[in-house]
Amino acid sequence: MHKFFLLFLLLSFSSAIAQTGGRQAHAIILDTDIGPDYDDVGAMAVMHALADRGEAKPLAVISCNKNELVVPTIEVINTFFGRPELPTGAPKGTAAPDHGAFQKWPEMLAEKYPHKIPRTSDAPDAVETYRKILAKQPDKSVTIITIGFLTNLAGLLDSQADAISQLSGANLIRKKVKLLVSMAGAFPQGREYNVLVDSLASQKVFSEWPTEIVFSGWEIGEKIKTGLKVIANEQLKSPVKDVYQLAMPKAKEDANGRMSWDQTAVLVGIRGVQPYFGLKKGRIIVEGGNNKWQDDPMGPHAYLTQQMPASQLTEMIEGLMMWEGK
Repeated sequence: MHKFFLLFLLLSFSSAIAQTGGRQAHAIILDTDIGPDYDDVGAMAVMHALADRGEAKPLAVISCNKNELVVPTIEVINTFFGRPELPTGAPKGTAAPDHGAFQKWPEMLAEKYPHKIPRTSDAPDAVETYRKILAKQPDKSVTIITIGFLTNLAGLLDSQADAISQLSGANLIRKKVKLLVSMAGAFPQGREYNVLVDSLASQKVFSEWPTEIVFSGWEIGEKIKTGLKVIANEQLKSPVKDVYQLAMPKAKEDANGRMSWDQTAVLVGIRGVQPYFGLKKGRIIVEGGNNKWQDDPMGPHAYLTQQMPASQLTEMIEGLMMWEGK
């Protein structure tokens, strides 16, 4: 019996490795403005699909947008994918961005699907949530993926020692975070929404953040257009499909699918850069909402460059977006 039990364990372990392609589950925190655009919805679906495959361990999904429908939207999606217990939070400062969606899909989700937190303002403070989670994690174990404004991360950098941790925000990041992946910027230079909306926070984070930062720039997601197959899938019943079905027809530029900026950041944050993209090392410089780039092979930052054909990435990401959970 003992030999058979050992064989069973070995087979189970081999099966788990095969399902994840040999990857270890990465502990991640997702920071999202989910509302102004709807690629955040696709990005959350990608995160949950990869988590169900054993490739990611979500620790929290936090809002960087204090619009009152953002946290309910996060809860709707987490609940649909079987993770209603994931911690959340939202910025509390008066200057924090407050951006809704002109297509009104967050209103549709909040009305159609269950969620416990009625308004974003009822959620805990985002910086406090960050500090509580990071303090409990092993050193250099957490990847933060930000697909919205840099408001929360600037607040985290500014945070001081408290009852949660004796470390300042900067030292807590340095101790617990291994990588920041940010959907922000346009490279090698440009003006991009996530950088622009809270440009002071962007400037602070990108100049002071104490770990490596990998950027998925505007030009990467622009070419990866998803949603048509999601809408056409008659068997699919999910809030992801509902959002794309409602929002895509309301903009002419989305006729061939919505540009998929945020999905690329989640993909890289969980699976890594290769074989999907290349990297250009250096340093980002933010000035008044614009970003420039300095090449430096030893620099603290890197931005993604095109490698895998956009059509191939589109097919893969769209497949993950159609995941319905376990």
